[in-house]
Amino acid sequence: MIKKEQSLKELMVELEELTAWFEGVDLDLEVSLGKYERALAVAELCRKKLEAVDNKVITLKNKYRNE
Repeated sequence: MIKKEQSLKELMVELEELTAWFEGVDLDLEVSLGKYERALAVAELCRKKLEAVDNKVITLKNKYRNE
């Protein structure tokens, strides 16, 4: 099944859920490693999305500053 690209909001919710899971008491090492790896991947996706938005804002500011 092909998963649609997640929005920033969806990624942030997933990251919050992963963080909450780690705050639990009963942690399995293998499951924890998998969730940690997913959390790192989600955090990287969030960073890329925020960077793209930041670049767009800079582009817009420069475009309208020069007019």
